[in-house]
Amino acid sequence: MTANRLIYLPLGGAGEIGMNCYVYGYGPEGRERLIVVDLGVTFPDMDTTPGVDLIMPNVDWLAERADRIEGIFITHGHEDHVGALGHLWPRLRAPVHARKFTGALARLKLEEQGLDSSVVQIHAPRPDWVAAGPFRVQFVPVSHSIPESAALLIETPAGRILHSGDFKLDPDPGVGEPWNPEVFAAIGAEGVKVLTCDSTNVFSTHPGRSESSLHAPLRELVANARGLIAATTFASNLSRVKALAEAGRAAGRSVCLMGRAMRKMVSVAQETGILTGFPPTISPEEAVQVPRQNLMLIVTGTQGERRAASAQLSRGKYLGLQMKEGDTFLFSSRTIPGNERDVLRVVNAYSELGVEVVDDMGGLYHVSGHANRPDLETLHRLVLPDMVIPVHGEHRHLREHARLAAANGMVSEIAPNGMMLDLTGEAPELAEYIETGRVYLDGSVLVGALDGVVRDRIRMALNGHVIVTLLMDEDDAPLGEPWAELMGLPETGKGGRPLSETIEAELAEFLDRAGAKVLRDDEKLDDGVRRVVRQVAMEEIGKKPEVTVVVSRLA
Repeated sequence: MTANRLIYLPLGGAGEIGMNCYVYGYGPEGRERLIVVDLGVTFPDMDTTPGVDLIMPNVDWLAERADRIEGIFITHGHEDHVGALGHLWPRLRAPVHARKFTGALARLKLEEQGLDSSVVQIHAPRPDWVAAGPFRVQFVPVSHSIPESAALLIETPAGRILHSGDFKLDPDPGVGEPWNPEVFAAIGAEGVKVLTCDSTNVFSTHPGRSESSLHAPLRELVANARGLIAATTFASNLSRVKALAEAGRAAGRSVCLMGRAMRKMVSVAQETGILTGFPPTISPEEAVQVPRQNLMLIVTGTQGERRAASAQLSRGKYLGLQMKEGDTFLFSSRTIPGNERDVLRVVNAYSELGVEVVDDMGGLYHVSGHANRPDLETLHRLVLPDMVIPVHGEHRHLREHARLAAANGMVSEIAPNGMMLDLTGEAPELAEYIETGRVYLDGSVLVGALDGVVRDRIRMALNGHVIVTLLMDEDDAPLGEPWAELMGLPETGKGGRPLSETIEAELAEFLDRAGAKVLRDDEKLDDGVRRVVRQVAMEEIGKKPEVTVVVSRLA
């Protein structure tokens, strides 16, 4: 009889921050029953993924084993944990398990793609269990920067796994459940074989701060502001959104929420009972009628997103409202690495308007939603796992977290995306490597990262594009002159002559000297034309453009 084994496989989120997708399996080798933890996205940038809307994990390995998936468990409602659900679920088609608020967001993701949202099953937290094949799973409340976040306690015949999800040690988060060390001490006392643990803030050496520590500074800032004040924070951080709204009301200001994500998140939280006592707000249409010194805007766009409300306001009038000299704009958020340029663009635009921009450089107006190094050590001590597997971080985060666990006498292993571990024994062992990667949502279509679509787009952006049209008669001879159309290239070359004319003249000479073999063979003709165009462009403008050759032959 083949022995059963317990496996762990990250498909996203290990070696990067974002795009979380983790797989656990139990059973005979190659026939394990599987559960999936989270289906998240990461976001594109103009340098490496121009025009792409979302990036999500490649789940080919899972899709090929869809009949073995017992369930998909969503730890919380952030996009990097649930954002890919609507796009990838049709390939997996397994029940989705979540708590009430997270489940409401998951259902919206499915409905946006025209899918049946009844596959989302809602569960109560610990002590309730969810049965999924050889697994039993418990949602364990943790504090984070979105309400109703959960760690997962996964019970298997080979031992218990605690998957931390995103968490922090916050005894007073405002909205959502507080950190309860007694719960995790009890879990540790019951025995934990594996702790797969958030590594985001492993390099932050001071203990994390509570969300409640921001309330007084925010109230003071809003109370002392002159003119209109606007603030941006992550829409999902409902505790922060509520604190900002309360600060506005305490200062005698009407509060207006701007941005679809902000309004949707508040609405879902109120409908599910997560968010209570939220101050009354007014619509943008009503806000236009309020004197600016009596108005506060809470807007989307913490990362400088071009279409978000904060960026729109920085460019001028948005929904009838406009920032002016003497107004204040607050970034109650952290700039995610890689987004600095976009955020600075917005900051400078406000500066040009004379708006006072306040950011979180002093730590007064934002706290992280992730556990810092001392907090990770606290969890380690409470749970006392046999082994620690760092997740949710770039490779340097995983490596440092593994060092931290080892220094505290725990077995640890770094497992980046695609590295399957066998967790059955006393220490993790490499089982195999799985080919992983990324899938892009490009418009309304999913394309593979290696399909060449984005690569070609980047090459055109860097080098420009030339379209050459050739008309050939019945005898395979050129009919008229070749025609070159330029896109993204200078109009004139170094000699002052139009570049298109120079290319067309060289192509005409090439066609004159080309033999019959070349002229009647589209592939040879394409190669020759492409070579001539790139050579001329290199000589004239120092670029080798992408070239498309269109050959039309008369029958």
